[in-house]
Amino acid sequence: MQTLENDSAVIPFPANDAATPATTSNYEAVRFNAIQHGILSRYTVLAHEDADEYGALLSALLEEHQPAGATEAHLVEELAGIIWRKRRVLQAEGATINQGLKGAARNAEGVIPAAAPFELGLSGKGTDLRELMGMTPEEIAARQRDARHDLDATNKAAAILRRGGANAYDKALRALLPDSRDWWQEYVEEEEYPATAEGLAEFIRKQLEPICITTEKETRHHEAIKAQTLGEGLQVHRLEKLTRYETHLDRKFERTLSMLVKLKELRGKR
Repeated sequence: MQTLENDSAVIPFPANDAATPATTSNYEAVRFNAIQHGILSRYTVLAHEDADEYGALLSALLEEHQPAGATEAHLVEELAGIIWRKRRVLQAEGATINQGLKGAARNAEGVIPAAAPFELGLSGKGTDLRELMGMTPEEIAARQRDARHDLDATNKAAAILRRGGANAYDKALRALLPDSRDWWQEYVEEEEYPATAEGLAEFIRKQLEPICITTEKETRHHEAIKAQTLGEGLQVHRLEKLTRYETHLDRKFERTLSMLVKLKELRGKR
């Protein structure tokens, strides 16, 4: 039996001229050395990363492969490092996607019309995509029902004003939903429109009706808008380097594991 001296441990490994199987004590010594004094481990975990989490990963790999010597322990340690770096790749990928989604969410006027290119009246102007993306299917359905209800009331008020006659202004105002009436009153108080049938008709045509139509269409095309936002936010071209690096790590993992398996097979044949 030969030994490899280390600063704080002695690692037993089989001599070249003897077929000495690994024992439990041999494995425990190698495992202790790899965890406490691994050559690669001290450089693998960065200052802001969780050393205990890496230690648990390395310990699990050592338990799985049970190396019997410095070379096998090194290969297991290298496997842990590769997996740890793949973890960073996924973190970088998520950060890149989130950055892209942040940009897409700020571009409602570009995203929404592109989501339904043949639908008129979808400008995205004034829409908060973050709010729209965060809504549940139930909330979307309720919003669509409210938009249709509001549009029906708006169309009814507009029809009353077109017909004219006595008290047309008061009748049209009563036909509107409470929120729409409140909005109208704000415009009147700010002297944006006169409190007349003509002023109310112009308010409905320029302000209320377009918003009702847009809201209904945005909720109806919610799934397409969501898919468009996510698609633009992914920005696949920005992930190309990460993908190549991940492929490199995968190949390195396969080669390292293959070397480890061959060493163990050779040890078993001695």
